[in-house]
Amino acid sequence: MTGPLWVVVPAYDEEASIGATLAALAAQDDTDFTLVVVDNASTDGTADAVRRFARTAPFPVHLLHEPQPGPGSAVDTGFRHAAAHGAALLARTDADCLPAPDWTAVARAEFARGAEMLCGRSVPRADESPSFAERRLLPALVRVAALYGRYRRAHRDPRYRTPYVLCHGHNLALTADLYLRCGGAPRSPLRESSDDVELLNRAREHSDRVVRAEHLVVRNSLRRVRAWGARRTLLWYWDRRYLPADEHEVHVR
Repeated sequence: MTGPLWVVVPAYDEEASIGATLAALAAQDDTDFTLVVVDNASTDGTADAVRRFARTAPFPVHLLHEPQPGPGSAVDTGFRHAAAHGAALLARTDADCLPAPDWTAVARAEFARGAEMLCGRSVPRADESPSFAERRLLPALVRVAALYGRYRRAHRDPRYRTPYVLCHGHNLALTADLYLRCGGAPRSPLRESSDDVELLNRAREHSDRVVRAEHLVVRNSLRRVRAWGARRTLLWYWDRRYLPADEHEVHVR
């Protein structure tokens, strides 16, 4: 599959972090894409930071506003906007992440080989100076999550056309056709569900070309692990078995 690539970044109160993400996107080996940043009802200067970046960006930048809370809502708005404006290929990262320099190039290559959805690899951000334990901890949590997801009964239902693969919301890509065909991301609050897992499972009902792309790399922030600790972070990703008492604590900043 080939065609125009659009990258979507949902953002909520990311004034302090989004600059590094935008810089990483501007430094891509392949900048032949359109960027959509969806401001998810931020109360800080996130939108202003995006506008400043857009003045000199090496690609077109669309700034959208989504008032309904939750990254699923923001991503859905961004992906549907991209599809309506001619996107054939869609990719997502988050506003506290750093895509590797070859991120968009690798995505294009995987799509050209016939994949309809790509689930990439997450590694800790080097600029956050991860400790030895953190460099080992995050990959360990990822392996545990992947193993659990692979063998979980709900993920092995006969309606799925391809096996479960680990999918991070901050590092995924899929064709616009598959996104629309499967119904897209759930428009639910962050504390209620993992929009990336739900999108993955919706896609698996409609395609047998969903792949784990190990060379599609994004450096992810350690801020949630550092704020909550390993146990609570793992329980959060495990069907929200840990939930902060304060709604604002869900959005670690």
